[in-house]
Amino acid sequence: MISSIIFSVLILATAAIFIVRIRQIKANIHLGRDIDLSDRPAERWKTMARVALGQSKMVARPFAGIMHIFIYVGFILINLEVLEILIDGAFGSHRIFYQFLGSDTYHTFIGFFELLAFLVLFACVAFLVRRNIGRLKRFSGTEMTTWPKSDANIILIVESLLMIAVLTMNAADSVLFALPDAVVMTAGLSHYTGIEFESWFWFSGYLTGMLPNDPTTLFYIERACWWFHIVGIFGFLIYIPYSKHFHIFLAFPNTYYSKLDPAGELTNLESVKKEVELMMDPNQDPFAAPAADAATAEPQRFGAKDVTDLSWKNLMDAYSCTECGRCTSECPASQTGKLLSPRKIMMDTRDRAEELGAHRRKNGAEADDGKSLLGDYITKEELWACTTCNACTDACPVNINPLNIIVDLRRFLVMEESAAPNELNTMFTNIENNGAPWQFAMADRANWRDE
Repeated sequence: MISSIIFSVLILATAAIFIVRIRQIKANIHLGRDIDLSDRPAERWKTMARVALGQSKMVARPFAGIMHIFIYVGFILINLEVLEILIDGAFGSHRIFYQFLGSDTYHTFIGFFELLAFLVLFACVAFLVRRNIGRLKRFSGTEMTTWPKSDANIILIVESLLMIAVLTMNAADSVLFALPDAVVMTAGLSHYTGIEFESWFWFSGYLTGMLPNDPTTLFYIERACWWFHIVGIFGFLIYIPYSKHFHIFLAFPNTYYSKLDPAGELTNLESVKKEVELMMDPNQDPFAAPAADAATAEPQRFGAKDVTDLSWKNLMDAYSCTECGRCTSECPASQTGKLLSPRKIMMDTRDRAEELGAHRRKNGAEADDGKSLLGDYITKEELWACTTCNACTDACPVNINPLNIIVDLRRFLVMEESAAPNELNTMFTNIENNGAPWQFAMADRANWRDE
């Protein structure tokens, strides 16, 4: 009874903390302006199924892709065993699914889960070795400070310990189930009688030789591992929304709302588009009084200066970032030593959304903290280093689009602050005066044909 009460309190507290954090993230994402991405639902479902569920872009790098699939599949399917643990914790039962599935079926299921646990453990250890001993270049960079590096290691170590706890718990149970009922009853462990297996669990069976045969000791080992596993899962659930591993949840909606148009196609600024449409429409009266709401509305900013000027999808991209560095490793600007790192763009956007969201929760929905994404987080040098080649968006395993943020920030620099580099200002002047980017008279534009 006491165990069930403690378990229930823990699960309620975990749910409450998790929900509060999810609401904060949702509010931070909605700092961005509204954008309609409800079109082409069939294509969006296919994209989500292929990229998020099918992990199609992960296997572009085979070793990392296969190891990630081990963790991904294990994470999903092992939760079926976690469901049994939750029921046992709430009602004080022990391996409640056994009585419904029977010995052979239950043994097969647990054996399969143990295989997954072993594969998850193997993949986590492999990733730890690659990250800390192999020291791949894409795991470094100015943005990869102490916290991002520690975050990855914390998750991998915790997942490894959770898998070890599951296997040890099963091993202790295996030995207890194999003991004569009289011995188990003498130790006061009646719930270990009546459960029989033809053999030990597949993988944890190899650990049984390291365990004692004393039923009381085995009971405490099993209970310690059981509590460590379930409390670890609760802690993991609380930790994830503060971690890059929140992509576990956001990968699905983020890929659903992926950009479906050609990668090189840029969006029009609505504020500019409306003006052009007004000028091109002969039926419009240029001297008509503006509508009341338009007259009182704050003029829309050209481009983006802060996260509030970006779309909610841009901010969802930032929270979906796995910090894997594939975007930066494929970026030609980064490869040639320039300051740009697409991963840093996404991490900076997320950090700025966190900062502004916390400020507004404390000081009011419209409170301004005097900072902005452009300048305080992302520099002009980073933005103008981008070649808009879309290598970063193509490489991202969850369809994040750093280029969209870069272009919007550059639009603000050009259209609001006239802060384009001299090379671009020269091109703009030539287009305005000559109708072409080159510096010669309009009358000479067709001279190339004469040659």
